[in-house]
Amino acid sequence: MTPESAGSKPVVAVLDYGSGNVHSAVKALAAAGADARLTSDRGLVLDADGLVVPGVGAFQAVADALRESRGDELIERRLAGGRPVLGICVGMQVFFERGVERGVDTEGLGEWPGTVTELDAPVLPHMGWNTVDAGEGSRLFRGLEGERFYFVHSFGVQQWQLDVQPPFPKPVLTWCTYGTPFLAAVENGPLSATQFHPEKSGDAGIRLLSNWIGGLARATL
Repeated sequence: MTPESAGSKPVVAVLDYGSGNVHSAVKALAAAGADARLTSDRGLVLDADGLVVPGVGAFQAVADALRESRGDELIERRLAGGRPVLGICVGMQVFFERGVERGVDTEGLGEWPGTVTELDAPVLPHMGWNTVDAGEGSRLFRGLEGERFYFVHSFGVQQWQLDVQPPFPKPVLTWCTYGTPFLAAVENGPLSATQFHPEKSGDAGIRLLSNWIGGLARATL
């Protein structure tokens, strides 16, 4: 544990880099059992038990804002040290190599191979509640079988391209279908992410965040 969290709630930094919808994420994390702090302080971002990367709007805007604030460097340093990171919505999408939105091709953070593209669905955006097919062994979705989560997006990752070989564990992939299947969540070592908004998903979202927070102490011992 970090000094800030010893004997108390795990400290979760919510990265403040200019993205919207951050205050609802802070409130949801607090309700889930974290000492949640909206911050751009580099020391706190690096030392917190967990880091949440929110994101709303366009892929390019989020990727550019992360780089301009040097948030991408902080994320990379945390992941290199095995420190947990959770991305939400576009904060998930930017971890892939590229995002293509309305003809604009933008480089992502490149933690995972793959491209974010427009969903093949009759009506966009995909807005509202939907069920997911949680991957086997998922920690995020433990006890949440059959629950619905809140989505609002027109783009997503429709193919998983990372080939992981033993002895490294395979990532846990959770899928959702809207028109065609797309990734709803990924759990890959210290890096987890959801396409949906846990902070807008009622009790199910709080329980999912609680599952993630519950793994922080084990990850930082």
